[in-house]
Amino acid sequence: MERKNLWAPWRIKYIQGLSDSSKTGCFICHNQESPQDDDKNLVLWRTKKSIVIINRFPYNNGHLLIAPVRHIGELDQATDEELLEMIKLVRESQKALSLAIKPHGFNVGMNFGRYAGAGLPEHLHIHIVPRWDGDTNFMSVCSDTKVISQSLTELLEQLKQVSKEHNLPGL
Repeated sequence: MERKNLWAPWRIKYIQGLSDSSKTGCFICHNQESPQDDDKNLVLWRTKKSIVIINRFPYNNGHLLIAPVRHIGELDQATDEELLEMIKLVRESQKALSLAIKPHGFNVGMNFGRYAGAGLPEHLHIHIVPRWDGDTNFMSVCSDTKVISQSLTELLEQLKQVSKEHNLPGL
């Protein structure tokens, strides 16, 4: 049987970054310091207490991260106002994603600690992952691979457009 490869070269930056001790800082905080680079940094929205970013290393197309502006790592460090704003942004993000890419459902969750799957354990964030009927196919089961069907910059433009058309986020 001929072996076939599925190339995912965009993943190497993430993989290398896991063990790169020279990398310091937090990409969420870095993205907040440079609003002029929002498109390059895939920042969808900014609010007074939160930021919404498209995940560069998504589990699925449309994977968003919602984080507080403050650099905190644990849920019990968040104020009630920060928690409320992030949950409202979950709602608005689901609305924008539904309008833009029409998923059949969503996974929403948080990972605390590297061993629980947190890629950035020092900055609290919520994952919003759109799901479609049949998206858990043989690729993820056989080779721990996901097929992302849309470029991140195209998705950013699409989400910005529906946000403008529907006055999102509605905070």
